[in-house]
Amino acid sequence: MIVALGCNLPGAYTSREALLEAALEALPGEGLELVTRSTWWASAAWPDPTGPEYRNGVAIVRTELDPFETLAALHRIEETFGRARGEANAPRTLDLDLIAHGRTVLEDDVWVPHPRAHERLFVMGPLAELASAWIHPVNGEPAFRLAATATAGRDARSIAKV
Repeated sequence: MIVALGCNLPGAYTSREALLEAALEALPGEGLELVTRSTWWASAAWPDPTGPEYRNGVAIVRTELDPFETLAALHRIEETFGRARGEANAPRTLDLDLIAHGRTVLEDDVWVPHPRAHERLFVMGPLAELASAWIHPVNGEPAFRLAATATAGRDARSIAKV
């Protein structure tokens, strides 16, 4: 299973990276075992590039939870870190997206794979670090190719080693 992490506000933490590290540490408490994770990536805020810069990364996670339970677990972690849902694309303390859950394809209350992840360099770039040959379950393209052709967040770049 693939989870994307992102934030552009550090909340109660000393940095955005510290918040994301704490979010990774919270995964097991929700039945999500961290297998591996990417470096942190930086990209400009969107749609207002004058906002705080984003930090993003990707984690590969193992779980017995189904996609609905997984998404609920991710939302509980977001709430723990002060995520308040409101205006779309507003600055946030934590955003956890379910990018893929095995080869499952759902287009209902939960969309799996994430419907826009393949367009985002700040998701596909970190994923390509971990699993460059991962194949998108709908479009059949590998992560490395999706990273090369992503149209959103083209300024995204890796900023730290794990």
